[in-house]
Amino acid sequence: MERVISVIPNHKLHLHTTHSWEFMDFSPGKIRPQEEGNIVIGFLDSGIWPESESFNDEGMSPPPAKWKGKCHNITCNNKIIGARYYNSEGLYPTTEFKSPRDAIGHGTHTSSTAAGREVDGASFLGLAKGTATGGVPNARIAVYKVCWDMLGCSNADILAAFDDAIADGVDILSMSLGSDDPQPFFDDALAIGAFHAMKHGVLSSASAGNSGPSPATASNLAPWMLTVAASSMDRKFISQVVLGNGEIYPGIAVNSFKLNGTSFPLVWAGDVANYSGGNGLLNAKNCLPGSLNSNKIAGKIVLCNSVLGDYTGVVMANGLGAIVSFPIPFLIDIALSYPLPATQVKTGDGDAILEYIRTTENPIGTILVGETWKDIMAPYVASFSSRGPNRLNPEILKPDITAPGLDILAAWSPVASPSGSPFDTRKVKFNVISGTSMSCPHASAVAAYVKALHPNWSPAAIKSAIMTTANVMDPRKNDDHEFAYGAGHVNPLAATNPGLVYNASEADYIHFLCKQGYNTSTLKQITGESNASCDGIVPGRAWDLNYPTFGVAVEDGQSVNATFTRTVTNVASANSTYRVTVQMPSSVNVEVHPKELSFSTVGEKKTFTVKVSGPKMVEQPIQSGTIVWKDGVHVVRSPLIVYTITPNSMTTSPFRPTERIGFGANSNNWNMHF
Repeated sequence: MERVISVIPNHKLHLHTTHSWEFMDFSPGKIRPQEEGNIVIGFLDSGIWPESESFNDEGMSPPPAKWKGKCHNITCNNKIIGARYYNSEGLYPTTEFKSPRDAIGHGTHTSSTAAGREVDGASFLGLAKGTATGGVPNARIAVYKVCWDMLGCSNADILAAFDDAIADGVDILSMSLGSDDPQPFFDDALAIGAFHAMKHGVLSSASAGNSGPSPATASNLAPWMLTVAASSMDRKFISQVVLGNGEIYPGIAVNSFKLNGTSFPLVWAGDVANYSGGNGLLNAKNCLPGSLNSNKIAGKIVLCNSVLGDYTGVVMANGLGAIVSFPIPFLIDIALSYPLPATQVKTGDGDAILEYIRTTENPIGTILVGETWKDIMAPYVASFSSRGPNRLNPEILKPDITAPGLDILAAWSPVASPSGSPFDTRKVKFNVISGTSMSCPHASAVAAYVKALHPNWSPAAIKSAIMTTANVMDPRKNDDHEFAYGAGHVNPLAATNPGLVYNASEADYIHFLCKQGYNTSTLKQITGESNASCDGIVPGRAWDLNYPTFGVAVEDGQSVNATFTRTVTNVASANSTYRVTVQMPSSVNVEVHPKELSFSTVGEKKTFTVKVSGPKMVEQPIQSGTIVWKDGVHVVRSPLIVYTITPNSMTTSPFRPTERIGFGANSNNWNMHF
């Protein structure tokens, strides 16, 4: 049919599952409520719990006149001004609501992180008590429920939600979800929807995924999207183990259970296997369901050597508590919540606890209730946060930015388990969870904040402002450098006054797609426009897309030779002069021309080129540099990275059908599970 632009498989996407604003030196509510109240953030997620205190509308004016949204099967107010739900398959698990109401907590958490009202005395069962607030507490919320318990999030529902959100009049879209296996853009519902949003002036903020720290795992790779990694803040949740010999071992957990310092018998899971149930040592020490003998662990604390951080077997066998010794050292930064007294300790500490159990006639111990400690190493990128390089477009650095995503306290659905366990019967109004799902709404709120102050800025301008004003991350704490954190850590206040922006339009992105090998037919599948054409555009590198970062991917064994063209727009003082400084390892030469940009009016544009050259490179890890424009007031900073890619043993790039590219020895490990 002529009106059908394209047909794509109905893939299932997955959810990428408040001290954070204080950590960023940002006090929500800095702009007038009426300015913030003109901004509507749309959330493609699992719904919302409208009765949460975070969504009260006390003192809020009616929705802005532009708003055309609707509320289906729940009662909205002046805070939640739109709520729709989508279920194209017509399947509703018994745990779900046939409405925008949130059954799993995820959507409630993300929306309150970005735009929740101030709630005094918020805590997770007494932990992290304080005032919970979103970054833009006076902004409006519109909910588009596309994700369902046990079913995930379908492409058909996502695209329908995009259509409605754009027509309703949202200003920013926040999407804490992504694909297991990123597709070419013409098969990617999020990329297609975000492109149409961009055409209508709406920036789409999306999570990078939770498949780190493996390389080339980042998702939501389209350059017209803001892709957000997850990093820590200076607060971590600790639950200590105290042994009968007086030794104390700190564990990481969001543990609200109080044993009041009472000691209980300790056993190692490997010694209490449920052999009659067909389980041996391997299943038992991992504390898998049904693997433990309930007669031997009832009323005891069990040490699990679990590669999965599992505890289910302890709960099922009536164990009192669990100490999880986690053998994967890079995942020890995640504080999990459990349905029983539990904590996870480093492997070495787990070995020491096991030695105590084996050498003591009657080993005893206890798990202390959780507390918060200051993390002086913050910020660093979370271990789970998906990394670059960008497997679809190696010249486009992804993720774009990082934001707090570890141990975030925000509103929760009272019908959802706070730990995700079916054995957990606790009901909470606020929960502490981690993920790029949690970092994404932080960036979405910053985008909304910038939009409120600069309502006429394009999505690309807002994205540029966020990226070029980001705080510099310490590469000594992040081995993957820009592949972990992109342009740096989001800085809400600085983003409102960037000085210069790298703007881009629909035409620029179409030119980018043509350079990547798209033709008129595949281009139409993304743009939806029959007149979009790649005539006269020769496929090649993406170096001339007006992006706020610079990436040089060099085929292994080849020399470095790249030329970028960029145009910046003055959004600050009418009369200003910017001078450039370049930092780069000595093995790579960088020339910027001209070295000085003078502006006489606001909105004036200036173009410059960047030439990057260097010797042949073999298996070269990322080399990091920067290009910085300064006028004495503003600092406009862009990362420049150079790294090698391997030409063999790679899958074909969906953008360049004849070119085979890849990213080193781990390049085939591309399946992502969020």
